[in-house]
Amino acid sequence: MSDSVTGSADGPVRLTGRARAVLLVLCGAIFLEGIDVAMLNVALPSIRADLGLSTGTLSGVVSAYVLGYGGFMLLGGRAADLLGHRRVFVSSLAVFLVFSGLGGLATEGWTLLLARFATGVAAAFMAPAGLALVTSNFPAGPLRTKALGFYAGTAAGGFSLGVVAGGVLASAGWRWVFFAPVVLSALILAAALAVVRDTGGERPQGGFDLAGAFSITGAMLSLAYGVVRLEHPGEEIWLTVVVFAAGLVLLGLFVVVERRSSSPLVRLGVLRSAPLVRVNVAALLFLAAFAGFQFLVTLYFQELRGWSTLETGLAMLVIGVDTVLAPVLTPRLVDRFGNVRVLFGGVVLAAVAYALFLPVGTDWTYAAMLPSLVLLGVSFALAYGPLTMAATDGVAPDEHGLAGGLLYTSVQFGTALGLSAVTAVSVAAGSGMDGLRAALIVPVVAAALGAVVVATGLRAPRDAPPTVAAPAETVAPVA
Repeated sequence: MSDSVTGSADGPVRLTGRARAVLLVLCGAIFLEGIDVAMLNVALPSIRADLGLSTGTLSGVVSAYVLGYGGFMLLGGRAADLLGHRRVFVSSLAVFLVFSGLGGLATEGWTLLLARFATGVAAAFMAPAGLALVTSNFPAGPLRTKALGFYAGTAAGGFSLGVVAGGVLASAGWRWVFFAPVVLSALILAAALAVVRDTGGERPQGGFDLAGAFSITGAMLSLAYGVVRLEHPGEEIWLTVVVFAAGLVLLGLFVVVERRSSSPLVRLGVLRSAPLVRVNVAALLFLAAFAGFQFLVTLYFQELRGWSTLETGLAMLVIGVDTVLAPVLTPRLVDRFGNVRVLFGGVVLAAVAYALFLPVGTDWTYAAMLPSLVLLGVSFALAYGPLTMAATDGVAPDEHGLAGGLLYTSVQFGTALGLSAVTAVSVAAGSGMDGLRAALIVPVVAAALGAVVVATGLRAPRDAPPTVAAPAETVAPVA
């Protein structure tokens, strides 16, 4: 039996103290990554006022992170598999700490842009390494399902509770939005060095596929930048077309390189798995809907209703119910009904939540908004966990970093696409409530499409445990 569990074959299986410590550290890191993005969004108006940033530079503060994260995610996942999950995890966490602090010290726009880009790159290496450490440190079956439920619930909580934390910190000064993650990441780093260990499993053979790395990173950077440019549909459309075209050409070059490489960055055969493709497309659409909705609701509260950042954060606190439900309820539902059915229910609930918010007006009471916000929290609890659990389903253990990279690439591109889409629709439809209501259709459509994608897997046999099965004795101990 793995050192991560205690108990007999006939008795209950429980996590050991060390296993709990490892899970706590990894959950802390993914929570850090989630709140970092959410907190910054709330603080943007204060940053603009203090540093005198133009609208383009302010938008670039968000875009720089997206470019770093989306551009380097696949490389980060492969690096974790080749160099060791723990090594990449702690190194990238240290880089995250340093550049988050640099962002808090920024006095000019270019410093802030550099800090956010580097922070995004660090997150691109940290996130897949962290997911791989979860899957490799806990044996397949109910125990891993439980661990991934806590992990996914913490990640989802970072997205939702980050708005609240950002509102509180921004009210004391926007620089605390950067300094607070420095303190948290320092604590997580110290704990990671003490308790997290690599499992000792075999690493993939071969070295880095540099041609593949350069081509896919260039493709992801170009496509991410193209998505960001969609926020301004009437601004140099020819450049947007060129950027997308360059991204597609580099993507095609990447496929050619990978087919000929003896040590590919991405084994293309992994993309032949229908469940893997389905879960990544679903993740992209689900996060596109959530990111777009969160952005629009933040603008609605602050610009159309005149609420403060703190009031906005407290209003959205109810979405954080997923932090409680995801680790407690979701693993039980997955064990009983399987990943696909639970995920489908979560995505459908999200579409209903967004649809209920469509008639919003400037005279709406908070009680009128509450059903949408509560349903959204429940939907996140039901959907985000199964997405994370299914990310490595059917994937060999030595490619779990790659699988995590694919998932978080989908998540990041979905987030970027959702923000750009609602911004473009809002600008085209005009200012005020008219633009807001028109843009709110985007999350409804994205979530509905996500439900359709997930539904294609409902006829498949009920999912087995959501990760690759392995005999307990082959799973390396946590210690």
